[in-house]
Formats: sequence, structure tokens, C-alpha cells
Amino acid sequence: MSKTWRPATELVHGGSLRSQYGETSEAIYLTQGFVYESAEAAEARFKGETEGYIYARYGSPTNDMFEKRMCALEGAEEARATASGMAAVTAAILCQVKAGDHIVAARALFGSCRWVVETLAPKYGIECTLVDGRYLENWEKAIRPTTKVFFLESPTNPTLEVIDIAGVAKLANQIGARVVVDNVFATPIFQKPLELGAHVVVYSATKHIDGQGRSLGGVILSDREWVNENLQDYYRHTGPAMSPFTAWTLLKGLETLPLRVKQQTENASKIADFLADQPEVAKVIYPGRKDHPQADIVAKQMKGGSTLVAIELKGGKDAAFALQNALQIVKISNNLGDAKSLITHPATTTHKNLTDEARAELGISGGTVRLSAGIEDTDDLIEDFAQALAKVNA
Repeated sequence: MSKTWRPATELVHGGSLRSQYGETSEAIYLTQGFVYESAEAAEARFKGETEGYIYARYGSPTNDMFEKRMCALEGAEEARATASGMAAVTAAILCQVKAGDHIVAARALFGSCRWVVETLAPKYGIECTLVDGRYLENWEKAIRPTTKVFFLESPTNPTLEVIDIAGVAKLANQIGARVVVDNVFATPIFQKPLELGAHVVVYSATKHIDGQGRSLGGVILSDREWVNENLQDYYRHTGPAMSPFTAWTLLKGLETLPLRVKQQTENASKIADFLADQPEVAKVIYPGRKDHPQADIVAKQMKGGSTLVAIELKGGKDAAFALQNALQIVKISNNLGDAKSLITHPATTTHKNLTDEARAELGISGGTVRLSAGIEDTDDLIEDFAQALAKVNA
């Protein structure tokens, strides 16, 4: 594999393993186990004296191709594919902490991510402090002698706050902690957390990497030492592994990732500009706009905007529901990163389990909707929003 390949080429050819048949498309190895030439060979494999596969829960040729291709894209040494994005988040955090340790996390998180650090981790004696991640001083004030992990999304779900990853990483390095970044909203096309100093990157591959609503998946990426010392045993023994068929599906998704993300981002940007001028809209938040609250950080660490747009309607929940129900092309779904444009109402879906106060802190109101732009014709999408907005106050 050439280190000089650019991302679009890596995503078509990176990590490819061909069998003796020389297949064009990657092979799917649907097997749970592998056989050995002798008992001695099996012993050597289990001791790690020889390379090879042992059990599909540990790894398989198809999963290996997906992991290597993701490493090439992300600039990571090692990766582990998981059955879902939440499996990736949970494993990446819990594999490196124990009772008595402390996690600092940005308060603006996907509902399930927040549940892991705020509810699940404390059940096992792992303490957590949630901070307003937009300000570095909040991260610094939250540090304790037992702080081991910083966890954040950037941009955040659903209000697209942007956090200074390099600044958080600098604080973590001062105390020997690790920074775990959920990079889903930026995609690996527009943001490279490892280059910014983060130690671990996680994705819900369900989103842009698959990008066509077909499969669940996740991936954890880091340096080889961290994977071997922290993640490997957790991964092998708790079983969050991805199926080979899913890995094959995601390999196909990676081939078109740059093309889809480019069109989705162009659509998101133009829709954001259109909506910002509409009288029914109170506020639009989009990382590609100059009026984004953290536009300076966006310019510093992101190569593009996002495929997501946060929209706040003046009419509250009634207006948000009316807009969603009137849209014809854009579909109502809590997923994102799909080739189809999708919209959801976070207060009643992805963030419904938060208290009213917690949602207010995050800027999620009854009028907030989150748009995930697809790859449809831009003008068709804008016309769809125009006709839907006309019905909001009708």
C-alpha cells in the first residue's frame, strides 16, 4: 500500500486482500473460526508466535481490510471494527478506566454517549464531570488527580458546537490523560483528530461511512501501543465485534465516501444559507457559516463545514412538527449521514431522556430540528423547505 495515495484512492484500494482467485470486489469471509495445519500450529497461533486469524470475534480477513482502510484514511496505526457506533464509544472509554478513575466529558453529547459517561460509568465506580466544552478553562478546572479520559464530540450533536481539540489534547498531555473524540459529524474527510493531538478516534460507521441506511457499525482508531495495552483484551473478551458481512458493506461505502460527503456538505451549506433568511427561522447553526459561534476554531481544525444543520424555528415544537410533516423529499428519521436527506426533532427523539434543564443548557428547544443533508439535487431540497415553511404558519 502506497503512503503517497490520496484519500479518494485509499478509500478504493487501501487494505485490499485478494484470495488466490483474484477477485475484483473484496471477499466476504463468513466464518466463525479458522483451521490449523497441526496442533503445534494452533498452539503457536494462540501464543502469538505466528500471524493469522483465530476466531471471527477477534478478527477476520474482511474486517481486517475495513480496519486497514480506515487507518489509511484516518492516519492511525491500528483500528478495531465494532458492531455499532455505541459499541465503539463504550469500548474506547471503558477499556482504559477502572473504579476510582475520573472522566471529563463535554456536556454536549449524543444521548446514548452521555448515558455511558453520566450513568453507566458511575455504576462501576468511575466518576464523571460534564463541562461546557466550548471553553478550555472548563476542562482545566474539572481536572482531578484521578482524571484519565477526556471525551468529546466536535461538532456536537445536535447543536453543532465546535470544541478546540488541540487545546483539550494539550491539557490531557499535561496530566497523562487520553482524549477520545467522536468525529462523526465532521467525518474523516473534514477533520483529523489524531493530527490535532487526540489519542483515540471513534466513529459510528452506520452514518457517513455506510451512508445508505443499510447497516450498523463502528470503529475505534488509535496508535498500536494503546490498542494492544488497553483495547485488545477488552475487545476480545467482551465481544463487540463487527460481522464480516457488515465490514464488506462498509468497504463498499468507503469507496464513495468523498463523493457523498462533498455533495452532502454543498447541500447543507446552501440550505443553511437559505433558511437563515426565512422569517419562520429564529436561528441556523452551521460550521461553514461566518456566524457560527466558534467560526475561528472551525477555520483552524476543519477542512470543510458539515453535512448537518441545526435549525431553530420561532414557533417552537408546533412549528418544528409542522415543518417535518410538510416536507416531501426530506424524510423524518433520527439517523444521519445518509444519501437521503433526513430530519429529526432532538427534544422528542435523540435527546428526549435529558431533563428540560439539560436540554436548555445545550440549546435544544422545542423548536430545534436537526437536518442531515443528503445527495439529492440542491434546488429540489431548497424548494422542499420553501413549500414546507409556507405551511408552518398556514
